Amino acid sequence: MKLHPATQIIVWSLLVAAMQFLKPSHLLLAGGLVLLSAFILARYKLLQLLRRTRWIMLSLWLIYAYTTPGDTLFSLPLSPSVDGLQEGGLQMMRLLVALSGLAILLDRLHRQQLISGLYSLFGPLQYLGLSRERLAVRLALTLHYAEVAMLRSVSWQESLRSLNAGSLKPATENKTMELPIARFALPDLLLLVVSILLFWQAV
Repeated sequence: MKLHPATQIIVWSLLVAAMQFLKPSHLLLAGGLVLLSAFILARYKLLQLLRRTRWIMLSLWLIYAYTTPGDTLFSLPLSPSVDGLQEGGLQMMRLLVALSGLAILLDRLHRQQLISGLYSLFGPLQYLGLSRERLAVRLALTLHYAEVAMLRSVSWQESLRSLNAGSLKPATENKTMELPIARFALPDLLLLVVSILLFWQAV
């Protein structure tokens, strides 16, 4: 079954939003299922995303551990709080769910399909006088340079030096970009209805 790219993006967004309202026990259960699904369906993408965000997740956990008031874990002056460790763990689980869903999304959608889905979602912006064509082109360039940066096996210091040196320069020649514009079908409607109902239940 082939779903519209915009439908898949909306479902991922609803998933990420729903995780913010689940109780800790439900969050661990749902998060474990999503993480397992991502490991089965998009293992390479998931591991790539986890490798790129490992320091962010560790920093997030430590920030919660040392800034949340509560009983300390050890009887030491610089000891993390138990409540902070628990809250940081829940936030890490929410981030893991978001990355797992994103891994599945990126594995199912090529870059042009992803941009096509966002192009469809940008439709209402034209009533505000904004050009969704320009937004799609800017997004395509952003994704291109982000993908190039992720494929480079360099340290963050070297990345900063390359940016300061201006090594990533936009191409000057004119290029055209074709987007595969799909149509919404009955499976898209059914999936959106089910996703909205599940989100409503979570809230």
